[in-house]
Amino acid sequence: MFAFKTVRAPASSANLGPGFDTLGLALAIHLECRFEPADTLEIRLSGRDTHSIPTDESNMIWATAARVAREQGRALPPMRLEIHNDIPLGKGLGSSAAALTAGVAIADGALNLGWDEHRVLDEAARIEGHPDNVAAAVLGSITTAAIGADGVTRAIRLEIPDSFSVAVVCPDFELATSGMRGVLPDCYSREDAIFNLQRATLLVAALATGNKTVFPDALFDRLHQPFRMGNVPGMKEILDLRAPGLLGCAMSGAGPSMLVFFESGREDVVELVANEFRKKGREAEAMFPEIDRAGLQLS
Repeated sequence: MFAFKTVRAPASSANLGPGFDTLGLALAIHLECRFEPADTLEIRLSGRDTHSIPTDESNMIWATAARVAREQGRALPPMRLEIHNDIPLGKGLGSSAAALTAGVAIADGALNLGWDEHRVLDEAARIEGHPDNVAAAVLGSITTAAIGADGVTRAIRLEIPDSFSVAVVCPDFELATSGMRGVLPDCYSREDAIFNLQRATLLVAALATGNKTVFPDALFDRLHQPFRMGNVPGMKEILDLRAPGLLGCAMSGAGPSMLVFFESGREDVVELVANEFRKKGREAEAMFPEIDRAGLQLS
């Protein structure tokens, strides 16, 4: 008997500018999985980008659950897995982290492992290789996370005041995270490391307290965005945008989507971001998700 039969994980935006591989923000765009015992594996899909999601054992959610089971010395029982996905794939919105998180949770439920959210987070982060998106997907809201010297992921969830509003603007092309990591340098100067440390800590404090006076400077970054913007037409112009009501922008994860912070009631400024993509000949979709404050949900 499965301990639970439904898993829901949110999308997430990682880095938030200076918090490379550390900060994550959960967004109310969801991946939902329903699973129940069956004679053979059966995967059914609905929602967004289903043409890109396998329905065999290579499916990331199933493969992750099966991997966790093997590592526990168990076999994952066959099941009917119904996946409804609303998260754009390949857009820097944590679709893989949501899938990995769901897979770990499914293994937990199907095998009655009795794991708490921190164990699920740690397992998913170990598979993902970095904790930022996974922490947000599991805990919700904004998270700051690190992989400890003992290899265990530790994360803290912070509440964001309702006065902050966010949007994501998704251009009409995809980028692979692995490829976008490949453009980063192996070493950074002390000056650049200090620059990012200052802004990452400033950003966390600003988001936790509702202080908007430090924007957009708190979103500035020297560790990843300058090296990645060559692959995202319009990104430089977006990061340079200044307008009343616009707090600032950052690449969402490894891109190509852009995360937009704006004053509540000023949704109009998000169109300025979309227009910069259009000026470069790309279509762009603006999404206005709430901040997901619940994280991983099991039922």
